[in-house]
Amino acid sequence: MNVDSRVEAWARLQLSGVAPRPLFELLRAFGSPESVLDTTHAQRCRHVESKVATLLDAPPEANRVEATLAWLREPGHGLVAWGDPDFPQPLLEIGDSPPVLYCMGRRELLMQPAFAIVGSRNATPQGCADAEAFAAALSAAGLVIVSGLALGIDAAAHRGGLSGSASSIAVIGTGQDRVYPARNCHLAHELAARGLVLSEFALGTPPLKQNFPRRNRVVSGLARGVLVVEATLSSGSLITARLAGEQGREVFALPGSIHSPFSKGAHKLIREGAKLVETAQDILDELGIAAAPETPAAAPMTQPRAAMRRILRALGHDPAEPGTVAARARLSLPDALAALTELEIDGRVASLPGGTWQRVDRT
Repeated sequence: MNVDSRVEAWARLQLSGVAPRPLFELLRAFGSPESVLDTTHAQRCRHVESKVATLLDAPPEANRVEATLAWLREPGHGLVAWGDPDFPQPLLEIGDSPPVLYCMGRRELLMQPAFAIVGSRNATPQGCADAEAFAAALSAAGLVIVSGLALGIDAAAHRGGLSGSASSIAVIGTGQDRVYPARNCHLAHELAARGLVLSEFALGTPPLKQNFPRRNRVVSGLARGVLVVEATLSSGSLITARLAGEQGREVFALPGSIHSPFSKGAHKLIREGAKLVETAQDILDELGIAAAPETPAAAPMTQPRAAMRRILRALGHDPAEPGTVAARARLSLPDALAALTELEIDGRVASLPGGTWQRVDRT
């Protein structure tokens, strides 16, 4: 596939390293990316600082330009930039909109209403189950699910989004030729095939620490709202929530156990004004979106044995050690461990680091 002159000019501008604000001034003065590249240093200095104008004096490295153009020629790859009819309008409303987005997958998803789900990378099985269930329900209602392709809650949100009709968008903090973390390589390929992968960073950009807060502003900027599922007080998800509030987006949080460190971040957001939600319908009601028609319920599970029922009642919703669960259920430790193993196979409980167990409710 050929790369037209406008797309090539945008790629060259992006590779030059000119920041969005001075780039906007240059575009306003000269009208198009091609014209900006054709100007002289003196002409550019009338509108931006000399050090910015100098960035455009020498062309970017030829191998970087050719690698980018070769990538853009591949099927399903593209570049969307300021002024394009399908550049997402919500991103134009934020204070630091990226001028260029490299796209891999279904570019038309940029024109659909979106919702972001973020949370801890070290999420519990229950947190991942909740994120996936919420994402699937919101996707079925027509909201494209946006997240950051991280482990834990992000990955679960993408899986849920892909299972619904609206699909999912991953905003990454590297170049499009990198998958980070590598463990999400298969998921990234699925998103490129059935959803969309976005990056504002040039090809070859590694997973630099400073890139991820920039990635987060795009995650929240694309969305009508952001749901935080499981976050510690130091979680990057709180940055995304803060950015969402600054961008005028709705912020939602899923409450959890008062004993879990993964609930502290969500509870902090709720105290600060985030909307507490218990179901996906709570979000749809707040956004004024009708829920998708219900699908027929799955066949009920086989009735658990008596010991398994007693274990589930005894386990409750907070992590507990096997001995504690056995004592509550009035079972011997071997019988309790056998029941826990059966329940884990059935997806009803999960073993956690440190030897504790947690119930996994099917949201």
